[in-house]
Amino acid sequence: MSDRRDNKNRKLWTGESQDKDGRYVYKYTDAFGKRKALYSWRLTEADAAPKGKRKDLSLREKEKVLQKEVSDGIVPDGGNMTVLELVKRYVSQKRGVRHNTEANYKFVINIIAKEPFGQKRIDKVKLSDAKAWLIKLQDDGRGYSTIHTVRGVIRPAFQMAMDDDLIRRNPFEFQLCTVVVNDSVTREAITRKQERQFLDFIKNDKHFCRYYDGIYILFHTGLRISEFVGLTIADIDFKNRKINVDHQLQRKRNMEYIIEETKTEAGVRQIPMTDDVYVCFRRIIENRPRPKNEPMVDGKCGFLFLDQNGNPTVAMHWEHRLKHMVNRYNEIYRLQMPSITPHVCRHTYCSNMARSGMNPKTLQYLMGHSDIGVTLNTYTHLGLEDAQDELGRIAEIENARREMDKLGGEKTQEMFRVMG
Repeated sequence: MSDRRDNKNRKLWTGESQDKDGRYVYKYTDAFGKRKALYSWRLTEADAAPKGKRKDLSLREKEKVLQKEVSDGIVPDGGNMTVLELVKRYVSQKRGVRHNTEANYKFVINIIAKEPFGQKRIDKVKLSDAKAWLIKLQDDGRGYSTIHTVRGVIRPAFQMAMDDDLIRRNPFEFQLCTVVVNDSVTREAITRKQERQFLDFIKNDKHFCRYYDGIYILFHTGLRISEFVGLTIADIDFKNRKINVDHQLQRKRNMEYIIEETKTEAGVRQIPMTDDVYVCFRRIIENRPRPKNEPMVDGKCGFLFLDQNGNPTVAMHWEHRLKHMVNRYNEIYRLQMPSITPHVCRHTYCSNMARSGMNPKTLQYLMGHSDIGVTLNTYTHLGLEDAQDELGRIAEIENARREMDKLGGEKTQEMFRVMG
């Protein structure tokens, strides 16, 4: 121990000193060879804080915390890493991700970079800090889905920091719905009646009728929009009446087209065509323009749907078309049509199949769901009206069976009379 003493004549340990203004200092070298220092206005826990100074841990208490962190393998001060630096480090280790995921990472980094929270040292972030920041994002006008995306990146980043012994706990380990209000609009399926009315409107509209076959297919196959726009002539098997789905088409922000694998392994599937869907595909291919230079993306060509420039259409094209169709419909009819997106078309197909009594495993295959729980969730959305319809259907079957039994009994009696 050092023979140096403080202004109260107490011995100071190795590394400890006291400034002229009375503040205590402990200097040490961290795991990275950098000189660091701890500060406090009190040497021991029993000391009172000087007048006008905020009470903090004493220097000796801070030394104990530091020693415990070192013995536990925790890097002191979180390696002096900020939240933004941590997230960038986490993202930099993600290789081979889909372009949508990569875009999400950049989106989240841009949000964090604009926030004072991003400059906060990771070991200083408490659970209450994490919650308060997400609440602030919502107060600033960020939607629930955006906050969900941000949290989806920052939580595993902090988990990585835990695994690297930079912090003890993950401050983002909590249920998001307990902190911010879920104000996102649920993408509900539309009813069969609404679907018929909407398709009839498109079919009979002189401008939108050109998109009728495509919209009909979206409503009656359950294809994801990225799978739908990625379809080529070679993917349509008219002989066996099936659609081969094994890829999806995406367009990056720099307008580069790319072919990716389906969203999940279960996304690779063959979808049977109904007679109506078969006819729609026939018309689409017959009316498809034949550009001088057939667009090719990652070795694939013959895309079914092309824009006015001869390039394959992407999700955005169909989202905009559906939006314009709904707006026009609602300008004409008093009974308004709800928002319809390509995903609403897919969800409507799934709901219709569930209402029809399709086996959940069959529906899971057709939808390309990797998790049966996602498919079963559609069945849980069925309500009173669906229950009434189902009971009515069962009653009709039961009545028909009784009629058959009655007719069968009368025929048997007649047969005995003839024999007698």
